[in-house]
Amino acid sequence: MNTLSSLLPAPVHTAAQDRSWLSSDHCADPVLALLGGLGWPMADTPEGNVHCTSPDGRVYVGWLPEDPGAWQRDIVWRVQVRPADADPWTQEFGIHTPSEAVAGFLTALISVPAR
Repeated sequence: MNTLSSLLPAPVHTAAQDRSWLSSDHCADPVLALLGGLGWPMADTPEGNVHCTSPDGRVYVGWLPEDPGAWQRDIVWRVQVRPADADPWTQEFGIHTPSEAVAGFLTALISVPAR
């Protein structure tokens, strides 16, 4: 089987670099900047929680640092997805998950697949 090298995934090279972002600083900025840049409506509560919804209404992202129910389950991020042709599902991220990791998850989730 011959495969053109342009169809193969790019090699991943790890470098000995600063990876301080792997430790959560409990800052929502990477996610909120991503979603705000995409034009997602955002609503913040007086308590400090932020709720974002995709323009089509199918994806909800909640930053819930002051939600007692979320803290009881040790989560701070909630992503709820309502696909048009499948059952809804939820992904939650714990209080120690870096926001950069949540932003990466959301980027993969909402990116348009190549056809």
